[in-house]
Amino acid sequence: MKKIKNIFKKMSTPESDIVNEQNEEQTPQEEANVVDEKDKQLAELKAKADEINDKYLRLYSEFDNFRKRTAKEKIDLMQSAGEDVFKSILPILDDFERAIKSNTETTDVKAVNDGVNLIFNKLKSSLSQKGLSEMKTVGETFDADIHEAITNVPAPSEEQKGKVVEELEKGYSLNGKIIRFAKVVIGN
Repeated sequence: MKKIKNIFKKMSTPESDIVNEQNEEQTPQEEANVVDEKDKQLAELKAKADEINDKYLRLYSEFDNFRKRTAKEKIDLMQSAGEDVFKSILPILDDFERAIKSNTETTDVKAVNDGVNLIFNKLKSSLSQKGLSEMKTVGETFDADIHEAITNVPAPSEEQKGKVVEELEKGYSLNGKIIRFAKVVIGN
């Protein structure tokens, strides 16, 4: 009678319950195999996690080294940024020293003046080769982006109203970037 009840019971339950009942009736050997398979999967997952963690640490270390190296290069660049400018100015400094020695022995003012003009032109040329350029201001319309107005004066003519009448201090730009604004007088 019990057998018949069990048969009817099995017929009335869904198949998933039957499969679960069959799984519950596994032998100890089958259970050990399932546990071993799960342990293998867990070991594989741990190995993958360790591999990914190792890659992450290596990448992080590489990035940290890159950041440190870049910071060091940046510091070195800032410390030696003006080196080539100074190298180009040193011969001019030598010229000034020779001119000073020469000035103590000469009485010819024209020769001294010519020598100073030569040195000045050499300095100006050397700096322009490094990207320094003067701003043209006199006669130009006043522009607050490149000019610094010191004062206003009555304009000598109607055309010079709002324009630069006089330059008190030259303005300079280095490779297109203004490094010193021109100090000017504006006509009103």
